[in-house]
Amino acid sequence: MDEQSFFKKLNNLFTSKEIFGFLSSLEVMSDTMASGALWRISEVEVNDSGLKNPGVLENEVFRALCFQFEFESSKLSNTGLLNALQALIKLRIDPQSTLMVSLLSESEKRLRQGQLTAENLFALGESLLELESPSCATLEQIVNHMQEKDIEKWSTREIVMAYKILQVTVREGKECQNLLNRLNTVTLPAVSQLSPNFASVILNSLVVLCQTQAVALVTALCKHSVKHVPHFTDYELVNVLEAFLYFGHREQIFTEALETHVPKSILTMHPQTVCKVMQYCCKKTILSKPIFDAVAESFISHADRLTTDQIAEYIIPFGTLNYLPPSASSLFRKLETVLHTRLSHFQPHTLLKLLHSCVLIQRYPLNILPKIFSPYFLQKLQAQPPGLNRVATSQLTQLFLTVTLECPFYEGPKLLPKYQVKAFPMPHSSCDVHLLKMVKTGLLYLLKKRIYFASDVSTPYFYAVDIEIKLDEEGFVLPVAQCEDVHKRIALCVDGQNRFCANSHNLLGEEAIKQRHLQLLGYEVVQIPFFEIESIENCRKMAAYLHKKIFPHTYGLTN
Repeated sequence: MDEQSFFKKLNNLFTSKEIFGFLSSLEVMSDTMASGALWRISEVEVNDSGLKNPGVLENEVFRALCFQFEFESSKLSNTGLLNALQALIKLRIDPQSTLMVSLLSESEKRLRQGQLTAENLFALGESLLELESPSCATLEQIVNHMQEKDIEKWSTREIVMAYKILQVTVREGKECQNLLNRLNTVTLPAVSQLSPNFASVILNSLVVLCQTQAVALVTALCKHSVKHVPHFTDYELVNVLEAFLYFGHREQIFTEALETHVPKSILTMHPQTVCKVMQYCCKKTILSKPIFDAVAESFISHADRLTTDQIAEYIIPFGTLNYLPPSASSLFRKLETVLHTRLSHFQPHTLLKLLHSCVLIQRYPLNILPKIFSPYFLQKLQAQPPGLNRVATSQLTQLFLTVTLECPFYEGPKLLPKYQVKAFPMPHSSCDVHLLKMVKTGLLYLLKKRIYFASDVSTPYFYAVDIEIKLDEEGFVLPVAQCEDVHKRIALCVDGQNRFCANSHNLLGEEAIKQRHLQLLGYEVVQIPFFEIESIENCRKMAAYLHKKIFPHTYGLTN
């Protein structure tokens, strides 16, 4: 039978029994046909769970095929040799068996002698990557031969395989940047043809290979990913989200695609994929209500199936982005139940971050806080890296301040002064220098003298105030250096875009709690948000805005 007729017949057989019967009827077949038969057997007998019927490996026809490949490996064509190797790896044949050792040795010999085409190189590379412990020396030889080939003629599948091979060899310390530069250049025009899987694999490789300079390729792949969002597997979507995070890329249409996809798919999504979606939203400060509402509902239904780390990754973004979903009461009731039954399972730092995120949105874990402030828990926190660093002590201090100010009925243990910080680091809340300058210029025009307001004022309560103004009992503005007869302190919060969620007027959690606490500490808090002042044209108009905002009843000024 000629090869064309053979493969046509073979591809219409759908069980190993049919395949073995067909092969038994043939008197002779080429090594290409024999390797094709092995490949077809692997297609029908292997699924995501592995080999469906291990008895296939004991079939006499299968064993006869293996015998031919083991003892005649040197006589095989490149195609027959490498196709057989791929099929046997897929069938989970022991890599240490004499059959596999024979085929691998012959493949490596031909590689050293330069007998393999580009297509052969990728077939061998793919086989090696499927092994649990691939020979990195052999993969490096493949890379060396790849550099001599005409990259422009490679198919998209071969390009993807090249990235996967480079991922392993570069991890081992092999520098291949020249080849990567050529590969990145050739890949760019082919982006629009990439399948969801190929796009995900290349993005993952670019992350692993630290290709931060490949801006055009990364941008094109991120934009191309938008249309594939509904079609990505969980694993592929995680790779894509990691790439968006690593390269600092943001696409509004990608977020919109997620907003459509996640609520529809969340019940079947792997929890780790949901965690990655929430991590993406949190780090990009994207408050997507459709996604957060869907995640809240999923948590209420499935929290008992989640690991403690996953519980934290589901919940923390709600506090960070200062958002309470419509199902907030059920969400935090479920969280309280989970914490009650599984508290001892949480790592100390994970638990601290989780509880801190809750108080940002005025959800107070009063039943748990006595344990958090206990010497035993603080010792555990110290023992687990990174220990009681500035972030941990700041979160502990803010928890304690929250309880003191917002929960006066709390009577549990206090946080000892040695664990408290003197000032909170506010990573997202540094003041917008340009806006602050505009406001100070307007205040100077309004108050006439610089002595009547101070900027970046440290308070005894861990927070810094952007601008402070002091008033006496009659409402006159006092010089900021004066400490006597101060009846009221006004805290101006000059809130730039960095203090809000992206494309939103929703304050971030750390800024919302700061303004809430300043008010409870006796300040009159006046918010000066960027969206109210960025279009003000001159200092006279700014002064008029500030007068209306700060002194709506027209306070007088001291001389």
